[in-house]
Amino acid sequence: MTASTGSKAHDSMLTARKSNKNIALDVADALEGEKAPFLAGDGKEVEVEVESEGLSAREKKAMGLLIVLFGLAFGSVPFLLRARLSYSQIGFFSFCTYPYSLKLLWSPIVDSFFIKSVGRRKSWIIPVQLIVGACLLWASKNVEALIDQETPDVKTITWLFLILVFFAATQDIAVDGWALELLDRPNLSYASTAQTIGLNIGYFLSFTVFLAFNSVEFSNKYFRPSSAPLDYPLLSLPAYLHFWAYGFWIVTAYLAFFQAEAPPHEESDDMDVKKVYSIMYKIIKLKHVQALLLLHFISKLGIAAHEAATSLKFLEKGIKKEDLALAVLIDFPLQIYLGYQVGKQTRGMGSALTPWVWSQWARLVWAGLFMIEILSIPKDGSGNIGLPFFIVIILSTIGSSFVGTVNFVGISAFHTQISDPLIGGTYMTLLNTVSNLGGTWPRYFVLRAIDAVTIATCHVEEKHLFTANVEKNVPAEECFSERGKEQCAAIGGTCVVERDGYYAVSCVCIAIGCALLLFIIQPAAKRLQALPPSAWRVKMHEK
Repeated sequence: MTASTGSKAHDSMLTARKSNKNIALDVADALEGEKAPFLAGDGKEVEVEVESEGLSAREKKAMGLLIVLFGLAFGSVPFLLRARLSYSQIGFFSFCTYPYSLKLLWSPIVDSFFIKSVGRRKSWIIPVQLIVGACLLWASKNVEALIDQETPDVKTITWLFLILVFFAATQDIAVDGWALELLDRPNLSYASTAQTIGLNIGYFLSFTVFLAFNSVEFSNKYFRPSSAPLDYPLLSLPAYLHFWAYGFWIVTAYLAFFQAEAPPHEESDDMDVKKVYSIMYKIIKLKHVQALLLLHFISKLGIAAHEAATSLKFLEKGIKKEDLALAVLIDFPLQIYLGYQVGKQTRGMGSALTPWVWSQWARLVWAGLFMIEILSIPKDGSGNIGLPFFIVIILSTIGSSFVGTVNFVGISAFHTQISDPLIGGTYMTLLNTVSNLGGTWPRYFVLRAIDAVTIATCHVEEKHLFTANVEKNVPAEECFSERGKEQCAAIGGTCVVERDGYYAVSCVCIAIGCALLLFIIQPAAKRLQALPPSAWRVKMHEK
């Protein structure tokens, strides 16, 4: 294992168990700025509190590295597919995100196998990033043809991104473990801050920047003379993927030749894959770990419909994706700043879950407000909402993103604080995997439920010379995606939504979320954050 400041806590714990002498000095050297329990030689728990001086220059550099490694997102893909697919088909595409929810299965392998001369984490990050770059390069040459079909090849696109996300999830395991080693223990919550900033930057580039420059209308309006508009955008999807392929390779070259990694820890020789799986099993057997995993599994049910369908509903109502991207553009710098501030506030062990719980309530409120906003949009599909309503959407985006940032940073900070650096990649992956799964598993079922409850038909008016016109309902495969509407228009009809399942499913989700928060999540979170760090550890050498 890599010897780093992140593992000082473990070394000092071993020293403290051997002797009570000079324990304050040992602990102070390992843990700055927090009250930390250590087991002394007589089995008593000793707490020492010292002051932190904030991030060092080395840690600031590490923060920059973590931000880059966390920073790629694929937020635009569902928006590119929405025009031609139903909600059920987009739900099928969401299966490509499952590697992030299943990476626990191979995280012990990432924690156990490495080349000492390369580094425990770099042994995985470097080859994985080379592979991801190659996948992106291949996708840049093929994905547009798959998407631009009249009915996109959803299965092939899903498989392509499934492979891509698998390798990205594998890199995430290594980066999660490295974060525990690059930062000193009292500053571990900054790892979640780095992840928040990195993901926001990645989402900003892949959503706001890409969607804007991928729009023909935006390109002609702002970058081309009105007298000479063109029929193609400034930035195509192949060009965007091509850029990121080389971006991955450049970062990989920097890691390989300029970023040093501390040599493996002396105990890493004993940490073979079988032992890491065994330790992971012991961790899962801890009652409070099981309680935390259950909270993760159910905590996002209340906002499942909002997360899965609200943005797509805006598009369906006629709001342009460039306008939604503009809302994210305005929101982006605020989330970077707020993410950093929230990270500073969650440094204490006893406080990290408190903002997480309150942000859960706030997210339910925002889910309801967004539902009301969508209901208020004119039903003509023109998307002409006016400046005041657009400002409301922007303010709602900022508010919703803020509570989402508080939620993410709070729970991620708690994860970093309770994880043992010796098996950091596996421990963090266990917690993050179930957290991701809590948001992933309901998505497919929610989108299918919206499709099932929605009633939308194609109304065709038949014209007669001597009798009144007759309106008929024509059966259609579906009549709420852009492709369905085009098929209806081709026979002279108009899609009419008689019952929109989004509202019913959203109300059910919010009601379930309120009940779970009030009776299960909130009481359990209060108990869990009161536990000392030692309660989350397992004995490494116990058979």
